[in-house]
Amino acid sequence: MQLSVIIVSYNVRYFLEQCLLSVARAAQGMGTETWVVDNNSADGSVEMVCRRFPWVKVIANDDNPGFSVANNQALRKAAGKYCLLLNPDTLVEEDTFRRCYRFAEEHPDLGGLGVRMIDGSGRFLPESKRGLPTPWVAFTKAFGLARLFPRSRRFNHYHLGYLPEDETHQIEILAGAFMWMRTAALERVGLLDEAFFMYGEDIDLSYRLIQGGYHNYYFPGTSIIHYKGESTKRGSLNYVRVFYQAMVIFARKHFVGAGARWLVLMMQLAIYLRAFLTLLGNAWQRLRFPLVDAAGMYLGLGLLEQLWSAYHFGDTGYFPEYIYYLHFPGYTLLWTGSIFLGGGYDRPYDYGRLLSSLGIGTLLLLSIYGLLPEELRPSRALLVLGAAWAVGWTLLVRTLARWIDPAAGGPAADRRLLIVGRAGEAQRTLSLLQRAGTTAQFIGRVSPGTRAPRPEEETEEAIGSTERLVALSRLYRVEEIIFCSADLDIGDIQRWMRELGPRIQYRILPEASRSIIGSHRPDQRGTLYTIDVNLRIDDPVMRRGKWLLDRGLALLLLLTLPLNVWFVARPGNYLRNLLRILVAGASFVGYHPSDAERKLLPTLRPGILYPGVGSEITDAETLHHLNLLYARDYGLGEDVHLIAAHFRQLGGAPSAAG
Repeated sequence: MQLSVIIVSYNVRYFLEQCLLSVARAAQGMGTETWVVDNNSADGSVEMVCRRFPWVKVIANDDNPGFSVANNQALRKAAGKYCLLLNPDTLVEEDTFRRCYRFAEEHPDLGGLGVRMIDGSGRFLPESKRGLPTPWVAFTKAFGLARLFPRSRRFNHYHLGYLPEDETHQIEILAGAFMWMRTAALERVGLLDEAFFMYGEDIDLSYRLIQGGYHNYYFPGTSIIHYKGESTKRGSLNYVRVFYQAMVIFARKHFVGAGARWLVLMMQLAIYLRAFLTLLGNAWQRLRFPLVDAAGMYLGLGLLEQLWSAYHFGDTGYFPEYIYYLHFPGYTLLWTGSIFLGGGYDRPYDYGRLLSSLGIGTLLLLSIYGLLPEELRPSRALLVLGAAWAVGWTLLVRTLARWIDPAAGGPAADRRLLIVGRAGEAQRTLSLLQRAGTTAQFIGRVSPGTRAPRPEEETEEAIGSTERLVALSRLYRVEEIIFCSADLDIGDIQRWMRELGPRIQYRILPEASRSIIGSHRPDQRGTLYTIDVNLRIDDPVMRRGKWLLDRGLALLLLLTLPLNVWFVARPGNYLRNLLRILVAGASFVGYHPSDAERKLLPTLRPGILYPGVGSEITDAETLHHLNLLYARDYGLGEDVHLIAAHFRQLGGAPSAAG
């Protein structure tokens, strides 16, 4: 056996599927075994692997013991001359394994090997080659000096930024996403240290390989795609805590004396610093549009007041002073609140949603304005002018945001889409997008130019071939490209991504898969189009509406309790249920409690009622189908209908959590 590939998976079913398809291609012509160790995923990963990849050896854990423990489970059973620890959110080229094997055979001193990695936008990932995190190196990494001086030998030894990315080098630390290691070396230095739950184990093992007399290499002769951020949310506080705590464990293990104490102190300081910066960054990401919108609206209203006073009334002091601390804040709050409730901040580039939300907010403002006493109604014209300003300002803000960062640009419906593949796969791509509820400005199909055509599939004319993909992308101002991997080599896809650059968003449709996968930012989770997971219940607007319906109706029923309590079967339990709903411990409608597969759907609070309530259906497939339809087609009307039809049963016990 030449190679044992080991993949640890946790709730990344669709990325794992794509990874295994690439592994199957790369393993052709080699003696290879593949292990998948699943750490108790709740997304059906194990079932998918067993059904679609019967040649994969699966270890299904009943809990999540961590990355090191899971890898060691397979390493102890592996039979290959070399072992490859591979992340599930990666794609290897068709010849990656053969090239790495040949290089390793030519370098008998090799303990470990890392390759050139790019992210989902084609950008080189600097962690492809890393240095040992000594106290000074860790300091420059933790406090941002490495980022400020990326090419400096003194300040960026962590990522070895001074070494060319297209040349082979001896390095110190391998990246955990792709760790090719000689099995004999592992037998000598030991497996992964299970004191590391996640992060740090790759640094520790790489260092022990060097201590054992071996060399680690960075090998750019092949390349992989690494969709960073899929196995864990890199922008979360938990990531900061776990990563730097792993560095503390490494320091205490491998350094002694003052060096160890300094490194531990720096890592502990870095945890607080990075946690603060993470909180600040996350808050800005969530609040940047509301804050900029509100500031612009309020300042614009002030400017309009001055102009309207001067030119219409000829008196800059015409309006009373209190409009600055009563009316203008109220207008601003109601407009931004309307955008929030209408989902305009969940999808900031959905201009239709933005304008409709502002329209509803303005109508509500005019209604409230008409009910105010005469002395509190300064000017209806000023309100209407302010509404026009709010529309113009919010559109300008989003236009500038898209110009500054085109990659953030808007929903798929706004993006100009090109599909690269043969007619059959291109049609399947469009069908999947439609079934997932995603549309785009489809420009056309580009036919693969590297493989012999299959005439029976070429029923639809292409706008060109991949030989002119770069020129076609620029000619049609393409913003998104979907590659059909059944018709293309992963190596070619990577080459096009590098040539076209990060201004375009890239997705890949795996062979015979129902998912389209991509990731444009290394600090965020990827984009996934699939008919299995694009459910209306997952839409933030729908969830917000469900929350408001639950709280509002529960409050109304509590206030009118003497009138409605006579219509329920168990009044005492009914009152408890209403109180639980009011404090967000339950919902009027949840999933059917007898569906064991409901954990695969978006989580809901325990429901008093559920799809199929009152029926005698017991078979598992039908129960899950009822829950799936509820989640897929969800609307507030569905909840209202179930509540009205089964009001008498609101005194029942809440179902198990979804």
